[in-house]
Amino acid sequence: MSSRWMKRLAVRSRQFEEFAVDVVYGRRDSGKSVAIFGGVLFGLSRVFEGIVRTRYWLYKQRIFRNQPLGVPVVVVGNLTVGGTGKTPIVEKFARSLALRGRHVAILSRGYKSRSEPAYRRFWRWISHGENPPPKVVSDGQNVLLDSAEAGDEPFMLARNLPGVVVLVDKNRVKAGQYAIKKFGSDILLLDDGFQYMPLRGQLNLLLVDKTNPFGNRQLLPRGILREPVGHLRRASYVFITKSDGQPDGELRQTIRDLHPEVEVIECAHRPAYLQSLNGGGRHSLEELRGKRVAAFSGIATPESFEKLLTELGAEICAKKRFLDHHRFTAEEMERFFTRAMDAQADIIVTTEKDAVRLPADLSSPAPLYYLRLEIEILSGDHDFDAAVSRICFPRDSFRHTRTPFAAEVEEDLDE
Repeated sequence: MSSRWMKRLAVRSRQFEEFAVDVVYGRRDSGKSVAIFGGVLFGLSRVFEGIVRTRYWLYKQRIFRNQPLGVPVVVVGNLTVGGTGKTPIVEKFARSLALRGRHVAILSRGYKSRSEPAYRRFWRWISHGENPPPKVVSDGQNVLLDSAEAGDEPFMLARNLPGVVVLVDKNRVKAGQYAIKKFGSDILLLDDGFQYMPLRGQLNLLLVDKTNPFGNRQLLPRGILREPVGHLRRASYVFITKSDGQPDGELRQTIRDLHPEVEVIECAHRPAYLQSLNGGGRHSLEELRGKRVAAFSGIATPESFEKLLTELGAEICAKKRFLDHHRFTAEEMERFFTRAMDAQADIIVTTEKDAVRLPADLSSPAPLYYLRLEIEILSGDHDFDAAVSRICFPRDSFRHTRTPFAAEVEEDLDE
């Protein structure tokens, strides 16, 4: 097959993927093709829902058993795919725990990370070889893998959290055991782990995006839900993220109807500063005010990123939305930079998560920044450290807390 046909096939494949994502997220809701494709996805989502409910029932009946590891396990996750702002919260929790003297390990599945070649897996299977150890993204001292090998979020966490161990493995039980044995970890943070049931978590922190809490309430692939909304009942705490500070009585009532006893903590992802990717260090957010900005991103909800830029006073003169976790090529960036210069952009801005996927030798014709976001508690505690202290400290609070998880935590810590 010629290179021209290969390129054409790649373009068609990307266009179809973008169309499918737009249908799932409700960005396209009219037209015959949308109706037909949506109907097919709806049927598939019913099958998926049956699988999810059956799996949950098997664990609930203890036919499938989850495993405690003898140290506290804090699970951070969500009911939906992408876009809840989970990584900054995991980072904030890990930093707060580490500052209190805990030996923290973050366990991630490493979504979109480079996987082991198929031939190696096949050879290990026929030779009954041992499974490889988890990928060590950070040993607490050094970042050992890049974003392609580790995955976007684990690499970001490792880079931003000196002193915290970051491991990647689809088998988080194995990763947790490795963290305890190899690094002496005494508390584990399970990143994106609400659906990972083989490892017993003592505290389940569920994130709900205020701007799009449950999508169309359909499960994948017709909607954005990984499991039914009713499974919110498994949460120890609910964090409403991306809040604008305005009360949302309907969302809170939905949460209360499903889980009357759960505590709700509302927080916002606040822009903190601009970080230069041209070697210029940090810059004030005032750098955006009145400037013509070219914005690009490869995240689940690009609208929220673009809205932040305009709220900070930027005029978006050019923009490009890539698929979530897209790994940028030099050719794509050159095309976008040309568009940006044609639009007379003063600066070019992306997200922190996207910045780790840019080519290493990228040369920008204008100042290139990523927007750094940080977490601010709006209700439920006076600040994030207070929330961490109350949720996780001291150790006795695990034993004496009045949550339904107290007995299970005490049992796990005594094993």
